[in-house]
Amino acid sequence: MITENQYFDGNVKSLGYESPEGKSTVGVINPGAYTFGTAQKEIMHVIEGELTALLPGSLDWQHFKAGSNFEVPANSSFKVKTTVQTAYLCQYR
Repeated sequence: MITENQYFDGNVKSLGYESPEGKSTVGVINPGAYTFGTAQKEIMHVIEGELTALLPGSLDWQHFKAGSNFEVPANSSFKVKTTVQTAYLCQYR
């Protein structure tokens, strides 16, 4: 089954699915700044575009270009900002 998700007044949209490896979403983030909460560990892959992220436990924003990824622990929150539309794959593990 494919699920549709919308966040932040439609500025972040994704399609969710399950594979043998677990749950994932593929989506697009419009330019802006957003705070996400996690229930499970997340691995965020930047497919196209770029994100700047403030990860849990860090005081410094980190820059992630297409082809890079970062991990976020379960039961935490993280901030992202971008100036360009950015495509991502988020794996929930």
